[in-house]
Amino acid sequence: MRRRSLLLLSTVAIIANAFPAFAEDIEAVVVTATRTEQPLAKTGESESVLTGSTLQDLQTVRLTDALALTPGITVDEAGGLGQPTAISIRGAESGQTVVLIDGVRINDPSSTDDGAILGDVLANNVDRVEILRGPQSTLYGSDAIGGVVNIITKRGGASPFGLTASAEGGSFDTYHFNAAANGTVADVDYGLSANYIHSNDISAADSRNGNPETDGDGNLGFAGSARWHIADSISVDVRSYYTAARDDFDDNYPPPNYTVADSAAYNSNRLFAGYAGINADLFDGMFENRLVIISTHSARAFYDSSSDDIHLNYDYAGNTTRFEYQGVVNIDPLSQITFGAETQTNSFRNDNFGANLYFSPPKQSGRDHISGYYLQAQKTFFDALTLTGGVRFDDHSTFGSHTSVKAAAAYDFGEGTVLHANYGTGFKAPSLYQLYSIYQNPVQTLSPESARGWEAGVDQTVLDGRLRGSLTYFERNTRNMIGFQSCFVSAPPPACSDPETSFAGGYYYNVGRTRSTGVETELAATVTETITISANYTYLDANDQITGLALTRRPRNTFSATANWTPTSNWGLGASLNSVSSEVDEYSGLTPINNGGHTTVNVFGHYDFDQWSIYARVENLFDARYEPLLGYGAPGRAAYVGVRLSE
Repeated sequence: MRRRSLLLLSTVAIIANAFPAFAEDIEAVVVTATRTEQPLAKTGESESVLTGSTLQDLQTVRLTDALALTPGITVDEAGGLGQPTAISIRGAESGQTVVLIDGVRINDPSSTDDGAILGDVLANNVDRVEILRGPQSTLYGSDAIGGVVNIITKRGGASPFGLTASAEGGSFDTYHFNAAANGTVADVDYGLSANYIHSNDISAADSRNGNPETDGDGNLGFAGSARWHIADSISVDVRSYYTAARDDFDDNYPPPNYTVADSAAYNSNRLFAGYAGINADLFDGMFENRLVIISTHSARAFYDSSSDDIHLNYDYAGNTTRFEYQGVVNIDPLSQITFGAETQTNSFRNDNFGANLYFSPPKQSGRDHISGYYLQAQKTFFDALTLTGGVRFDDHSTFGSHTSVKAAAAYDFGEGTVLHANYGTGFKAPSLYQLYSIYQNPVQTLSPESARGWEAGVDQTVLDGRLRGSLTYFERNTRNMIGFQSCFVSAPPPACSDPETSFAGGYYYNVGRTRSTGVETELAATVTETITISANYTYLDANDQITGLALTRRPRNTFSATANWTPTSNWGLGASLNSVSSEVDEYSGLTPINNGGHTTVNVFGHYDFDQWSIYARVENLFDARYEPLLGYGAPGRAAYVGVRLSE
């Protein structure tokens, strides 16, 4: 134990004295906080930015690996590459975060909680990723009471054609290919990308528990966007996103213990998203307009589950059609009004082909519709104080009307000091799966989740911008949060006497009240012209206010650090560290079952010559052995090497 502690301290010391900074300059321009371009310092929000160059330096394959290094985010993975993956922002559920790729929501209406299938999202041709923390329903509606992750890809360029391509291979028989093209041809800006990854990977069920079978992954993806400038003030946008993945996994079966063990099970996930819109900037840009239609289709299938005895067990399909209008009135350089209207229809279908129909009837389906209208105003006074206020009205086909509000303030004292604060409310309707699957509540219809949250903090820059730090306190209170009640307990609730519920083994219910409070700190420093470091720490206290019990899978302490050393323009070395404290993974009655924490270190480097770059990395350098979720395994030490072409 002492040796491990010394090793960890040595690693932290190396990082603290040697190495891309995640904390962007507070003057960085962001678009997610207000849905318009604004300096981050004026938004009054807590927002992190991962640039494309940062992702390239880290050699990020799965986007969630980079998200795990940002403040306030925890990542839960049920095994290795391609396995079910969820993120939590400040203790919120995964389905309470909106995930966008080029303005298209990829939240899946056929998933259990409307969460995005993040295990299949790879990093390719990314310009930047903006992570907005806290309730954001005013501008983003239902599903955004935890936050927003906005992935923005590259489009356009100074030349008609620019190419970036890479190929890498390494541990677990992994090979990975990326290609992207960007450019401007006449009046058209475009960006295209494709990627493929294959890995035999580790056993999803922890191999230390006697599970030697590997669970491989294959993932093919495409993305594209183009903007045609029809006239000086009018343009047309088309965007698309497609991913197809096949992942082996291990069942947690049979009840009541649901022990994770090797099985022949695998799944296929497909997602297609399309976007078409027109933009019109009128009165010399004073009045900006955007009108779009967005459509997404997801298809997921499960095969050879240990709970069934035929090949194709379950087939899920989700569809979303969405219309958006947004208007922006630029009254003057310091005053802006943003307003809009949105309408969205969701549907899901689940077909059960199992021979024993154990978990669900042959067919399940559901549908809902929601329309929303929002208004936001922003004004800067005395070139120092920026105030933002907004209101939204939503009308849901099942749950009626809801009003959300937002208020934010940022005060720039000069000399690099910015105070910021905000308050927001929001709601999230139950997912179609929660409402219409066999796990629906047998006693009463679920109520929407609602949240109110606030935060206050300070950002400070000193030494001519070479050292930047921030400190933020946050709090979010949620009512009617939806949880799952198992009937396989010593004293099952009366609702478990319902025959269908007893057959299913549990049901969804409204927990009551939960509360998450915490502190986020960030530090970024340019130590020398060649050395940069960054670090962040989050303290989180998330509890059920009725029982007083800690919420599951919410670690109290998380710490991340990254560093880069670039002694010359053509080569560099770096390292990252991610440390997660122990957490309650689940409960046996009222008895918590804890999952121990873990610390992992990655190292990476590259050498550039002409248009080529050779790069390599080692993940989990010290071969930490842990279960990210109880019963599931995590990859040990792994090494990869690749080559990249840029022209």
